Amino acid sequence: MRSYFGHQATKDMILPDRAYAFFSHTHKAQKENMPLLDKILAERASLYDYELIVGDHGKRLLAFGKYAGRAGIIDFLRGLGQRYLSLGYSTPFLSLGASYMYPSLAAAKAAVISVGEEIASQGLPSGICPLVFVFTGSGNVSLGAQEIFKLLPHTFVEPSRLPELFGKGRNLNSPVRTSKRVFQVYGCVVTSQDMVEHKDPSKTFDKADYYAHPEHYNPVFHEKIAPYATAVVNCMYWEKRFPRLLSTHQVQDLMRKGCPLVGVSDITCDIGGSIEFVNQTTSIDLPFFRYDPLTDSYHHDIEGNGIICSAVDILPTEFAKEASQHFGDILSKFVGCLASTADITKLPPHLKRACIAHRGALTSLFEYIPRMRNSDTEDISDNLANGQSNKKYSVLVSLSGHLFDQFLINEALDIIEAAGGSFHLVKCQVGQSTSAMSYSELEVGAEDRDVLDQIIDSLTSIANPSENHGIVSQEMNKISLKVGKLQETGVKKEFDTKKRTSVLILGAGRVCQPAAELLASIGSSSSRQWYKTWLETDFDEQNDVHVIVASLYLKDAEEIIQGIPNATAVELDVTDHRTLCEYISQVEVVVSLLPSSCHVVVANVCIELKKHLVTASYVDNSMSMLDEKAKSAGITILGEMGLDPGIDHMMAMKMINQAHVRKGKIKSFTSYCGGLPSPAAANNPLAYKFSWNPAGAIRAGRNPATYKSQDETVHVNGDGLYDSAVRFRIPELPAFALECLPNRNSLTYGELYGIGHEASTIFRGTLRYEGFSEIMGTLARIGLFDANAHPLLEHGSRPTFRAFLCELLEINTDATGRALVGEKEINEWIVKLGHCKERRTAVKAAKTIMFLGLHEQTEIPVSCQSAFAVTCHRMEERLAYSSTEQDMVLLHHEVEVDFPDSQQTEHHSATLLEFGKAKNGKMISAMALTVGVPVAIGALLLLVNKITTRGLLRPIEPEVYVPALDILQAYGIKLTEKTE
Repeated sequence: MRSYFGHQATKDMILPDRAYAFFSHTHKAQKENMPLLDKILAERASLYDYELIVGDHGKRLLAFGKYAGRAGIIDFLRGLGQRYLSLGYSTPFLSLGASYMYPSLAAAKAAVISVGEEIASQGLPSGICPLVFVFTGSGNVSLGAQEIFKLLPHTFVEPSRLPELFGKGRNLNSPVRTSKRVFQVYGCVVTSQDMVEHKDPSKTFDKADYYAHPEHYNPVFHEKIAPYATAVVNCMYWEKRFPRLLSTHQVQDLMRKGCPLVGVSDITCDIGGSIEFVNQTTSIDLPFFRYDPLTDSYHHDIEGNGIICSAVDILPTEFAKEASQHFGDILSKFVGCLASTADITKLPPHLKRACIAHRGALTSLFEYIPRMRNSDTEDISDNLANGQSNKKYSVLVSLSGHLFDQFLINEALDIIEAAGGSFHLVKCQVGQSTSAMSYSELEVGAEDRDVLDQIIDSLTSIANPSENHGIVSQEMNKISLKVGKLQETGVKKEFDTKKRTSVLILGAGRVCQPAAELLASIGSSSSRQWYKTWLETDFDEQNDVHVIVASLYLKDAEEIIQGIPNATAVELDVTDHRTLCEYISQVEVVVSLLPSSCHVVVANVCIELKKHLVTASYVDNSMSMLDEKAKSAGITILGEMGLDPGIDHMMAMKMINQAHVRKGKIKSFTSYCGGLPSPAAANNPLAYKFSWNPAGAIRAGRNPATYKSQDETVHVNGDGLYDSAVRFRIPELPAFALECLPNRNSLTYGELYGIGHEASTIFRGTLRYEGFSEIMGTLARIGLFDANAHPLLEHGSRPTFRAFLCELLEINTDATGRALVGEKEINEWIVKLGHCKERRTAVKAAKTIMFLGLHEQTEIPVSCQSAFAVTCHRMEERLAYSSTEQDMVLLHHEVEVDFPDSQQTEHHSATLLEFGKAKNGKMISAMALTVGVPVAIGALLLLVNKITTRGLLRPIEPEVYVPALDILQAYGIKLTEKTE
């Protein structure tokens, strides 16, 4: 077994009858690497490709992009300091070493932080400011480079705002510079939409169209971005069919106009590629060359006119320890198996899939490579580059599915060739696990229009296999087909086949399954009349909704779609920008059930590709800022479409708007909502259970709160929140003894609902069973929620839960040195220390402590470094739902309305009560239902164009909440309303 890193494997190294493992870059039939593959086949050798070795969840195990980005930007900052010194400026960058000079990545980061501190305190010379770093791309390489850049005092700006940094009306021949030292640097991340624009001025950028037809776009990076860049950090993937980022001619023209560009860090090391004048690689010890655009000359020093350029092709090796550790840890798990196994059928599936060639022959998985090579003639490539097919008629066909592991790509190619057509591979992404999908774009051509129609019909037939097979078989042998534009001697017109409407759901948590089930049921015979009744529309049988559930771990997504027709599970890391774009480009609506911090990333791609987006999360400032962009793109971003926020908005706005239509004035608005155990499951002293990690719920219960009562603003600090709980009963549900804790800021809902100026009382609270707050308040006073590191937990042997509790309660030991800890003792010490006012509360708190096992003689886990961590650990273990227990969701609004010419005040109420449901042996929580169903309804309303407002939207508008509330009830979620 021979193992090589990167492109160090050459034809001369290949010996007969050997097995090799390295990054070969051959599995997509890359033309430049086919001689290497031919050599392997000729020498009867075997080839395993690191790029195709994936982990249990379908994720690549060996990737070094972030290390390249980190090392590349550090080296460039060092070179920048030297370059500025040659120009007569002293900067803090001079103190920085090259990446390889530091003993670790942490040490290198510390050095960059030190440089940043000097910039923040001493500033940068005014003559070189503003310093603008432009990062191209948003993949791992770019993220690694940005990670280091962010250690400096910095501000990121949108590409459109770059001119503002230099002042309005800036003339490149006479650059405007600030007269004062500047105490930060600027960053700007650009993607394809910032680099090109459509040749037709009436058309906006469309990424899907750009990927399919880059010849329709002109480069604009040299006009809109480069004139304001100090440094270009090139991290993006590029192919010859795309316009260059910067051509030699463009940079020559820019420098004649006084462009401030000082250097280029081409971390992709794409020689003669997207940056044309980067025509050579550099080494670690000599990382720079200088290009002088005015004389079109190259130099191996950094003193003189021109731009310094770095293009080191082995950057990850500069952090040899971390990169090698990462590589070795993974490789050691399977290298022995690869080296000792002669029969590849005996290899584990994830290693067998990585074998491209075995003993001089391509393995069955990669038999498509010769056919791809045969399609890639120079004539075809040249014609496509000019926007012309070598056939009279051509169309771009996108195929996704199990194309290679199920040999469907061969079936598709057979159809094309048997009909006399031709194909050219435009794009190919091979799935990296037996369950992952692959994606290919083919330019399919034919001399006759009828022949091309026949090819498309035949491809459509394999995209819709017979339904006589099992569900698993159907999914594995199914292709998702999308047909682009027909080209006929340069004249284009639409050429569509019947296709499914698709929705992409990101995330595979508990909420996902109800959402996927609702959407996947649309178009079925059982639901078609139902949707026609409520939406006054219908779904054709051929246009049912196909749901794609995407998760970081494929296994999680597969569990979600189990038993759901019209659903596909895929593996997706949302930080993988290219793959995220590919999946979003295939659907009409995206539903993001990811953590709220991920929504902006998803939203920007949806805006770029003009796809609607629905989330159940609160709309924060970062999402609000996307309103205008969404409007310009003609899409809707529908946020807060869950339970709380979501159904609460809809029920409230229905009552408020109905009152306003009748000229009523809202006198009081109170709202209560909570996720609780069902009464039968409230079988512990706290009468509460956690579906997720308790930490978030505990922290939320200690946040300060603000509300309005009888025109008086009331503030409650976090420490007093449990003491401010109000006990009450809902008239419609007299059996429930409840209490309510005020939410963080109820006043914002007055503004959101348009009643802030008229309502004298505005209150929103979280529901719990009666007694919860007094127990939690007592536990807080004992110190069980203290998040500070505790000395007893930080050092030495691990204490037991009992020893830790004794220290908190100051419980003494008896004559034998042992502490007597039972419910009675805990109760007495709680009272003695003054942690609660009433003995009955102390009794409840003692019972809770005993139930949590905080008195037990077992060691506290090493991961618990604070009392808060200890308590959360025990709550997560002891206060979890069993597989058969139901949770409960309760939402209740009360609105008081005064009407003109009326002596009485009307009392309106609306209540939602939902319990978890058992289905197919699993318990679907009420919380998952009441969040998942509304978010799916939001996607449905967008699919049928019932929501026409574009931009950022909440479900407070009638076009959303009127049909949504109807569908919720028709779907079985009961909402009751009452007026007195």
